[in-house]
Amino acid sequence: MTESPPVCNYEGSDYQNTFWDQGNRAYEDAAEGVALQRLLPKEGKLMLELGAGAGRNTPRYQGFERVVLLDYSRSQLEQAQQRLGTDLSDRYLFIAADAYRLPFQNGVFDGATMIRTLHHMAEPRLALEQVRNVLKENSIFILEYANKHNLKAIFRYFFKKQQWNPFSPEPVEFVALNYDFHPATVRSWLQNSQFAVERQLTVSHFRMSFFKRFIPKKLLVFMDSLAQLSGDAWQLSPSVFVRNRAVGERTQGREGLFFKCPACGNGLEDSKSEIVCNECGRHYPVDNGIYDFRVDK
Repeated sequence: MTESPPVCNYEGSDYQNTFWDQGNRAYEDAAEGVALQRLLPKEGKLMLELGAGAGRNTPRYQGFERVVLLDYSRSQLEQAQQRLGTDLSDRYLFIAADAYRLPFQNGVFDGATMIRTLHHMAEPRLALEQVRNVLKENSIFILEYANKHNLKAIFRYFFKKQQWNPFSPEPVEFVALNYDFHPATVRSWLQNSQFAVERQLTVSHFRMSFFKRFIPKKLLVFMDSLAQLSGDAWQLSPSVFVRNRAVGERTQGREGLFFKCPACGNGLEDSKSEIVCNECGRHYPVDNGIYDFRVDK
């Protein structure tokens, strides 16, 4: 088993409450909702939500029959359960796992999203490869990433307020395990991972506190919804949403199985209490409706 890249762990964090609910980010949340509505398929069977956190975006996937919420933090998934309701257990599946080691058979999902998650990836290409593996051919994958080539960064660079170059292709790590990416670089990763980019939307153009202080949220969201439409022409906003289609063939997983061991890749039989890999002997507990496939927790 190869060593996995470092993981940004939100265990024990009150992120949903402090950053979103009380963090004056209602505009950003609504703008992202507009982007998702434009990019999501109208219907599907099984959606994988990577970096689901406390389930902020999960209710937006109404077109899918079932949604698998995946996050490395168990406490975030517990918050998602409280947010979504335990009576919807047939619709939602909660998985604590590493995005670099997805515990699913190849080709089992017909949709996936990764929102506000790639910017925590030290090895984003590896994570995108994992996503492609578990998607069926022609499935839709919606990716959001933090854009280093945004107007604020460009102006700061020209006026020598920052050292890193917003035009260069390499990621910039501005805080530990927090990265901004160049749009061309992200598109190349997607293409190399057998994704075809279908549409790009630029999002959160007006997230500066000045705009939110003086312009009503409803108007800001309307303005952003118009600005989003420029995404295929240029990407100058701090956040970019990309709709991608899985293309090309991949080796399919074992028929009749959903899970695989994230450590050795062996197929796993589902269980409601504990899953045991008969190849490497690892045990994966299932506690209060949360499957725990974390190898290096």
